[in-house]
Amino acid sequence: MSSIIKVTNLNKEFRSFNEVVRPLRGIDLQIEEGDTVSIVGESGAGKSTLLHILGTLESPTSGEVIINGVNPFGFGGSQNKKRLGVWRALKAETMLANFRNETIGFVFQFHHLLPEFSALENVAMPALIRKTKQKVAYEMAEEILCAVGLKDRMTHKPTELSGGEQQRVAIARAIILKPKLLLADEPTGNLDTATSTKIHDLLVDLNERLNITMVVVTHNMNFASGMKKKITLSDGKIA
Repeated sequence: MSSIIKVTNLNKEFRSFNEVVRPLRGIDLQIEEGDTVSIVGESGAGKSTLLHILGTLESPTSGEVIINGVNPFGFGGSQNKKRLGVWRALKAETMLANFRNETIGFVFQFHHLLPEFSALENVAMPALIRKTKQKVAYEMAEEILCAVGLKDRMTHKPTELSGGEQQRVAIARAIILKPKLLLADEPTGNLDTATSTKIHDLLVDLNERLNITMVVVTHNMNFASGMKKKITLSDGKIA
């Protein structure tokens, strides 16, 4: 089994007022393809920062991050405009955005669905952004919505759906392009216990059927224990 994530001596720091904050301190991490992994720890331990770096939403201060055989931070980007020049930096940012779109799906605590669109339209959005023909994008969205148990709710807008249904739509949107990696930040944080269990069961089922590698940040220890592996962060380090 090959590694889909390999992190070596990962550090992240930033300046807050007059002090340097280091949310991540020398993280070494390897995740195999098809794994389900939970990241747990106290608030401020660095969980979300680690997840955002794995999702290429934030860049590390130092260290190496390899995702699906690629170092996405090797493309460059806006932080390197002086070194690369504006046009090369914009090209690098486009390459990073394309890599993220093709490789990684995201699910957050708040579903971030567009209220004016139906479940079908929300799920189809990533495919449409990729310039997939509308008919094909809607067919893809229908297939995924059926897979997450929302066959009869496709035309409903977010306000007409329960919290659990809204999160299922968010999961469907995250996997419509069949990413290698699904990252979830507190996906059951706003849900009751019974609904949280259903979302956990859905993610496990999708992992088994589609072989999507999943990394989940959660405070829900029951949810975390249902993953194949559990990583505990403490003060920016793996405990």
